[in-house]
Amino acid sequence: MTETRADRFAADLAALKIPDPAAGRGSLWLRLGASLMIAGPGVAVLSYFLAHNTSDPLAQRDALALALTGVALSVVGAALFVRYSLTGVLRFWMARQSYDLDQLAQRLTESRVPLDDAAPVAR
Repeated sequence: MTETRADRFAADLAALKIPDPAAGRGSLWLRLGASLMIAGPGVAVLSYFLAHNTSDPLAQRDALALALTGVALSVVGAALFVRYSLTGVLRFWMARQSYDLDQLAQRLTESRVPLDDAAPVAR
């Protein structure tokens, strides 16, 4: 039976022993980041209404501190979301680069092209 290119790639990927992203906690951190991005503006809007519905300066300052906490939650959530959403893409990209470089090395060794004479050096 002839093996397809996709089958060879999957076998080579398994040989590289790259950890399965589903087995890790990446999806948990991704969901947490998305939740924080949603909860942060919600906390900020809630604190806006808390600050404007009172004339007590102490309560207004507490609401402002809560609003800053909401903004910080949004920033942290966005950072977590971007980091863990790019992890899968970059993991696949690195595995693909490794596979392509291995294929290039095999083709060069099979054709026995001398690397020193391939490109003349300009002086």
